[in-house]
Amino acid sequence: MALSQRFTEALVWATELHQTQVRKGSGIPYIAHLLGVTSEALEYGATEDEAIAALLHDAIEDCGGRAIAVEIRRRFGDSVAEIVEGCTDADSTPKPPWRERKAAYIAHLRTASPSVRLVSAADKLYNARSIIKDYRLVGEEIWQRFTGGREGSLWYYRAVVDTLTAIEDRAIVQELERVVQELETLTGHS
Repeated sequence: MALSQRFTEALVWATELHQTQVRKGSGIPYIAHLLGVTSEALEYGATEDEAIAALLHDAIEDCGGRAIAVEIRRRFGDSVAEIVEGCTDADSTPKPPWRERKAAYIAHLRTASPSVRLVSAADKLYNARSIIKDYRLVGEEIWQRFTGGREGSLWYYRAVVDTLTAIEDRAIVQELERVVQELETLTGHS
């Protein structure tokens, strides 16, 4: 599949939206995360709309809430907007409490579209791999970066895997299962 000018426009806009943001605790430009999630999604068969949604999956949550959702719909259409909205766990400021948000997101995955589940799995896969990489570098200190801390973060990744595994047997879900298992083994969590 060849990506069109729409993808390029989404890439440029995502870069602009997240221009001043960095990954928690690492200082890495946030666009690295968006590119990584998009790469995972494409490697597991994403359509162009799903790839664009992967680029923009954090835009509503981190760059302006409902106004950004409206702009995504205007620029890229209903399909992309619905995927991004489906990957968003909060569109208000302040956000609801962390555990409540994550539990609601997991429940939402049970009825989410295959496109939402693909982009969500790509996001969690990229994040889990990043946590493993950084855990090897800084050890237990890694958990200070996350609102859920060690136990909450490990609970969340396992719950996402269990939810997705119960719904479908896609290759990306199988890979997410392997990576989350590696994370649990590495951190002594079972």
